[in-house]
Amino acid sequence: MNRNNKSPEIPLGLGMALAKNPPAMENFAKMTNEQKRSVISRTHGITSSQEMESFVRSFISE
Repeated sequence: MNRNNKSPEIPLGLGMALAKNPPAMENFAKMTNEQKRSVISRTHGITSSQEMESFVRSFISE
């Protein structure tokens, strides 16, 4: 992750899933850096692209 107030680095799998889902990407972009870090932390246990895509879809189902 970057230091200070910069946005955290997005893991490749998360970035790919976000690229496939523009509404989720838009919602992710609106998150605070703290929220983004929390999301990124939660991705560490995801082991498949289908699971990641499902996780990303949850950004728009709220």
